[in-house]
Amino acid sequence: MASDWRVREIYADIKAIPPLVVRADGRNFKRVLRDAGFSKPFDRRFAELMVKTVEMFFAESGFNPKFAYLFSDEINLFFHEIPFNGRVEKIDSVISGFLSSALTIVSGFKVPISFDARVIPLCHDIIIRYFAERQAEAWRNHMNAYAFYTLLKDGLSESDAQARLKGMKSDKIHEFMFCRGVNLSKTPAWQRRGIVVAKVPYEKHGYNPLTGEKVVTKRFKIVQFWELPLFKTEEGRKFIEKLLRDDCRRFPSQM
Repeated sequence: MASDWRVREIYADIKAIPPLVVRADGRNFKRVLRDAGFSKPFDRRFAELMVKTVEMFFAESGFNPKFAYLFSDEINLFFHEIPFNGRVEKIDSVISGFLSSALTIVSGFKVPISFDARVIPLCHDIIIRYFAERQAEAWRNHMNAYAFYTLLKDGLSESDAQARLKGMKSDKIHEFMFCRGVNLSKTPAWQRRGIVVAKVPYEKHGYNPLTGEKVVTKRFKIVQFWELPLFKTEEGRKFIEKLLRDDCRRFPSQM
């Protein structure tokens, strides 16, 4: 008698309800980027590859995110609707797999790379807070990266550099780098505040030859935002609210 191996499958029948974020993180990217010759602490070429990866996800994955917020090797995909009936394991595995293969394609890496992913359900009233906190993490990551690689240039080992930075407050890191000729508040905005890739609506004007009438239809295009406001400010809140709305109002100049 043939066995039905499905009874041996182990999975959690957990389902998530939108709105939600799927957060993907690169796994062991440090060695891959070093071997590929990318600059430290930041390399715009890698940031552009991450953006291209997200654009490929928007265009070809079959998912329908509203926008993505990314920094370093982290990608936050925001959804108002989700496939697979919200099955968490399915969502995590398909999205992490797609992002891994997409980055491999756009980068031409010759070694395997991978993302892990997790689903984060959100209530409507904490969406902006979530992205403000991820942006705050981008700022911390930015400061620590600059200080860490400066200490390595000074001759410290990785473990000694990590020990030196452990528990060091933000103002002390800022002062440390300022004494080395780097004003962390003046570095490129994408390093400090991250990048947004969004599906933005616009109006397409046309002509119906059957009726002889002018028609206006709504279309979407994928737009990159490299100069972000602080999400914790009023300007930042309005920026995210525009991303969440499904209308054709004017967006900032990056559009």
